[in-house]
Amino acid sequence: MSTPTHTTVTYLFDPLCGWCYGASPTVQQLGQHTSIQLELAPTGLFAGSGGRTLDAAFADYAWSNDVRIEKLTGQRFSEAYRTQVLGKPGSRFDSATTTLALTAVALTTPERELEALKVLQEGRYVHALDTSAVPVVEKLLRDMGLAAAADRLVAGDAELLAANAERIRKAQGLMQRFDAQGVPTLIVTDDNGSRLLRGNALYGSFDSLLSHIAAA
Repeated sequence: MSTPTHTTVTYLFDPLCGWCYGASPTVQQLGQHTSIQLELAPTGLFAGSGGRTLDAAFADYAWSNDVRIEKLTGQRFSEAYRTQVLGKPGSRFDSATTTLALTAVALTTPERELEALKVLQEGRYVHALDTSAVPVVEKLLRDMGLAAAADRLVAGDAELLAANAERIRKAQGLMQRFDAQGVPTLIVTDDNGSRLLRGNALYGSFDSLLSHIAAA
C-alpha cells in the first residue's frame, strides 16, 4: 500500500489511555513504515490535574473498559493488573511520570521513544507495575538501557520540564485545532495538507489504516 511522499503522522495519545494501549501493535507498525514519519504527541490527558485517585467505582469502570479493549484488539490486560493496580484504592491514576519519561527519552534517545511507550504500557497492563511512581519508571528505563533518560527523569531538570510542557501544549493545540474528541487520534500531514484521522482507524487491518492515511 503506497502513501504520499513526505507523510508525517502525529500520534496524539496518553500513556494511561487503555484504547491507546489497544492500538499499540498498529502504532508500532506505523513507526517502522519507511515512507511515514511518526511523531509522538502526548496530550497530558491524565497527567497531574487530569489524573485522579483510584476508588472502587473507577476501578470497576476501568476494568469493564479494558475488557472491551482486549476483546477488540487482543491486547492483554492481566489479572495481576486488575488486582494489584486497579485493586489498590487510594493509589494514583496519573500519567505525569510516564509522560515525562517519554520526553526524557525523546531528548536523549529519540529513536527509542516508541519502544519506551510500549514498555511503559506493558509495565502497567501486563506486569502490574505502578507506573505513576518515578522509581518504577526509572527502573523500566534502566532495564531498557536508557540510563540517560532515567537520570533526567529522576533529576527533573528545568530543560526536561520545559520540553515536556511544550510537547503537551502543542498536542493540546492540535486537539483543539482539529476538534479531536479524545485519544488516540492521528493527524496526517502530507502534500495535501493536514487532517484528522480518528482513532478507530487504528483497530482494523494495517493496510486499511494505510489506505486512510493515503486518502486525500
